[in-house]
Amino acid sequence: MSEVTEIFGSNVFDDRVMKANLSASVYKSLKKTIDEGARLDISVANAVAEAMKDWAVSKGATHYTHWFQPLTGITAEKHDSFISPAPDGRVIMEFSGKELIKGEPDASSFPSGGLRATFEARGYTAWDPTSYAFIKGKTLCIPTAFCSYGGEALDKKTPLLRSMEALNKQAMRILKLFGNTDVKCVKTSVGPEQEYFLVDKALYDQRPDLIYTGRTLFGCLPPKGQELDDHYFGVIKPRVAAYMADLNDELWKLGILAKTEHNEVAPAQHELAPIYTTTNIATDHNQLTMEIMQKVAAKHGLVCLLHEKPFAGVNGSGKHNNWSIATDTGVNLLSPGDTPYENAQFLLFLVAVIKAVDDYQDLLRLAVATAGNDHRLGANEAPPAVVSMFLGDELQAVLDAIEEDKPYGGSEKTTMKLGVHVLPRFQRDNTDRNRTSPFAFTGNKFEFRMLGSSNSIACANIMLNSAVAESLKQFADVLEGAEDFNASLHDLIKKTVKEHKRIIFNGNGYDDSWIAEAEKRGLLNLKTTPDAMPKLLDKKNVDMLTAHKVYSKAEIESRTEIMLENYVKTVNIEALTMVDMARKMIMPAVEDYISALVKTVKNKQDVGVGSKYEKDLAIKLSGLLETIEAKTDELDEKIKEYKKISDVTEASYFIRDTIIPAMDVLRAPADQAEAITDEKFWRYPTYGKLLFGVR
Repeated sequence: MSEVTEIFGSNVFDDRVMKANLSASVYKSLKKTIDEGARLDISVANAVAEAMKDWAVSKGATHYTHWFQPLTGITAEKHDSFISPAPDGRVIMEFSGKELIKGEPDASSFPSGGLRATFEARGYTAWDPTSYAFIKGKTLCIPTAFCSYGGEALDKKTPLLRSMEALNKQAMRILKLFGNTDVKCVKTSVGPEQEYFLVDKALYDQRPDLIYTGRTLFGCLPPKGQELDDHYFGVIKPRVAAYMADLNDELWKLGILAKTEHNEVAPAQHELAPIYTTTNIATDHNQLTMEIMQKVAAKHGLVCLLHEKPFAGVNGSGKHNNWSIATDTGVNLLSPGDTPYENAQFLLFLVAVIKAVDDYQDLLRLAVATAGNDHRLGANEAPPAVVSMFLGDELQAVLDAIEEDKPYGGSEKTTMKLGVHVLPRFQRDNTDRNRTSPFAFTGNKFEFRMLGSSNSIACANIMLNSAVAESLKQFADVLEGAEDFNASLHDLIKKTVKEHKRIIFNGNGYDDSWIAEAEKRGLLNLKTTPDAMPKLLDKKNVDMLTAHKVYSKAEIESRTEIMLENYVKTVNIEALTMVDMARKMIMPAVEDYISALVKTVKNKQDVGVGSKYEKDLAIKLSGLLETIEAKTDELDEKIKEYKKISDVTEASYFIRDTIIPAMDVLRAPADQAEAITDEKFWRYPTYGKLLFGVR
């Protein structure tokens, strides 16, 4: 057995470990809970807890934690040791089923959007048995959901699990109509591609903007950027290769299916892609991946930057969410089949997704809305802020034939009637991949490309699952009462294509003409987080999400407030950092260089040598210095105005319309000054050193 197969999953309490350490009856009962959602008996929980503790202790663990995903966007954990006092003064290692099932962290210290008052501290974590426990360091980590004393979801996992259940319920109704009686459940799967930058830690430590905000707030481009396309898929540098090797080992130990690694387009940018797995597990794994990336980087004297746009002028980082639907019998419902019914079923699920994306394009957009992603969407490496779908030539031809009741395939003379005449076989993926599309069909899955690199994938998949569940519900309501299933099926698909084809765009999403065309089609162009987030409160969205029990109305309202608060606080920190850097680093550096130039002019004059270059440069820098000082003061005043605004929605508009433009106005002269200031006077590392400093 190779080393990789030996270490893979070695720190995970997975199915292999459960089989080896649990009795047959306990294992069977636990599997029923995991696979079918059956209630977990406390006696089973006690047996699982004991086996889990023994296994963890045998691997050096001393503590356990309920590992959860609060609305901060990162993970949280509170560690408790396994020790309990023994009568003779020693300690014994104990862990009960009650401790496994439920924890009690402080709920008031996490974002709640008004669901919790500061004095209402009680909250609960509840074990998610569908996601395996794992060991990190010396701690047994138990994936859990997090809720308040009143039962409101305070995390990202709970609504995600609810959305998966909603989609399962409606998909099962559809499959039953097609005679699939052997299917017990339908699950969505995700494979999130993770982009990131690596920079030298010694250089990072000299940049307050990177330390405080994760991105550079100042910096002029070096002579070389990404224009030669020589970094993408290029030879991986030794230091980066060593990092990637260690990263793979750590991820594989945790059972994370890290598969592909390569250089990305921008200098210092890279990507890691996993094999896709069930959505809630993929979400857990991606959160762990981001954490482990940063920890392993530190061991190599590097810093892993997960911000969506850490450097201006080069590509930012996204996280492509490859999403599919499959049955427990192994059938991918987004994969064309070999029989008329299989293809009719495929087309019904396909148009369900088309309808979902069109009806709830605002939910998909706001699910990826953050201050960081606002810098990336619409740039050269990312899709625009307008949501659209790419299907490719062949699928488009099939849908056109259905819509127009015309033959498909040129030589085929039979009018296309689903389930009546034989639907011709068509290939899964015979068209070019459209990297400009926000939501592209890629053969047997959809690639949702709008997610930012630091985003939890939970939010996007909650909205996607819920929207598709609603489409399937509406379809099932029609088809379950149909007298002629085949005719109704055909009419339903035809009607859906006609009503929602505006969302399909197979062209260049980067072309300015598309934005104008999208507006004509009535598609939304929600350019910023303040534009997008309030849409969550629209009646149609509240009605859909509450009807499928994914969120309560209070939970929806809380998340709107939390996301807007995060946006305004993030940009406020950036603005404060800009003021601080301008006053303490940039202006002193320029002043020092001007003084050096003036001294040079005097020395040259003393010996009768010309000094036009130095004089002109000193004058130019003096003008820039005055501008930097004035724009810094202006930004500072705008920040003071922002702090007087109490309403978070109003504050987000002020940030968007006033603070961010003032930041851009300050950056321009500062970057101009950097470009003509002697590098030895500059107080922080330049883009050139950061982007090309790792060898």
